[in-house]
Formats: sequence, structure tokens, C-alpha cells
Amino acid sequence: MPRLHSWSRYVAIGDSFTEGIGDPEPRSPGGHRGWADRVAESLAARTDDFAYANLAVRGRLLQQVVDEQIDPALALRPDLVSISAGGNDIIRPGTDPDEVAMRFERAIGRLRADGATVVMFTGPDIGMTPVLRRVRGKVAIYNENLRAVAARHDAIVVDMWALRELQDPRMWDPDRLHFSPLGHHTISIATLDALGVEHELRPQHPEPLPPRSWREARAHDIGWAREYLVPWVVRRIRHQSSGDRISAKRPDPRHPLR
Repeated sequence: MPRLHSWSRYVAIGDSFTEGIGDPEPRSPGGHRGWADRVAESLAARTDDFAYANLAVRGRLLQQVVDEQIDPALALRPDLVSISAGGNDIIRPGTDPDEVAMRFERAIGRLRADGATVVMFTGPDIGMTPVLRRVRGKVAIYNENLRAVAARHDAIVVDMWALRELQDPRMWDPDRLHFSPLGHHTISIATLDALGVEHELRPQHPEPLPPRSWREARAHDIGWAREYLVPWVVRRIRHQSSGDRISAKRPDPRHPLR
């Protein structure tokens, strides 16, 4: 029989990554599943009494996560918390990864104050992504800060930078900002492994993508810029967010398999 774990109440906080954007599932609350739902389902299968809440909302900056989600998360009295935040800050021009990490550390201190296990995530290596590769150095600096924060606060780190499988374009949504269902599945495995929990999930190996000519790749990049990059830039100019008028998909803890 698989070993049981000690957690009974899991709360996930953060932005679109934790909300599950890129992994559509009409039967899931909010219409998206994602890695956190998958982790919760595996944890629920290993204990008789388990509840899960997900307060993450797409588009949220770090300070918004801190201001809007930490107090509600703590009020649910979790013994396991996952937090991924700051990525939306880092990809914006002019942000300082050291300053963002300082604010992130204060959030970790609050989450750890009552003894809950805290899971953090480094950013993935985005060197293969057009446009975003320009902030690859900032992501790397932020990641090093996050590893130091985790060490000081005894938090668990899921190292997505080292997860080389995420270099595969099939791991990403067509918008190249969010993960695909395959990417979320892969990250859920990495998270459960980091927690030291036995699980039934196995890596998936889809068929390789067909080769693409330079002309085809160029046309694809132009189409991507028109459909995804331009609207993202316009929202920044207008001070709008994809999460405007969006609320948490699982605000109340409940069993994820029921």
C-alpha cells in the first residue's frame, strides 16, 4: 500500500500558473484544471481526510497576491501551502529581481509562521521563448534569490529551471506564456516528487513535432505576436489585467475528488 502523508488541508495561492491557465477542463471549477488540482487529487488519494482550496487568480502581481490571498489563505488554517508569485513582476520592464525577492520573502515568513509546509517554485528557463528570452537573466537572478529564501525558511522548492522537459514546445500553451496540459502534468509530478509523496502519475511522451521550415516558423511567430503579444502589450498600456473581474476558483476547502 502507498504510504500516507501527514497533510490534511492544502491551499494554493498565486497567479495564472497556479490557477491552471493553459489546462482547460470544463468540469473543473473555473474551467481550468492545472498542476495544483492534479497535486491535490493525488494527495487526497493518500489520506482519508483531505481538503483543498485554490485562491490563485490570473494576472496577479506579487503585491496583489500578498494583499489579496495570504490572509484568506491563513484563515483556512492550512498545513500545506503552495505559492508561486513574482513572475508577472519579473517580465515587466524596469523591475528589480532582488527587490521582488525581498517582498516575496516577507510573504514566505507569514506563511511559515504557523508551521505550515510551504512549497515554492523557481521560474522555468525561458531562453527558447521569443521576446521573453530577453528577461532570462532576470529570471535566473530571481531564482537564485528564491533558493536562498527557501533555505532560510525551510521551504520546499520545485526547481522548474532545472526541469529540462519544459524546454519542449509541447509543454507550453499556444500563447507561450502558460503551460499546456502536458506541462501542467509534468509540473504536478515534479511537485509531488519534491514533497516526497508516492503517486500514480507517470511522464507522458507524445509524438515528436514535425519539422518546420524557417519560413513556416517565421509565419508562426508573426501569428503568435498578432494573437497574443499585441493584446498583452495593450493591456499593459491600459493598466488592465487578464484577471480583472476574475475571482478564485476554489475559495473554500473541499475534497478535490468529490
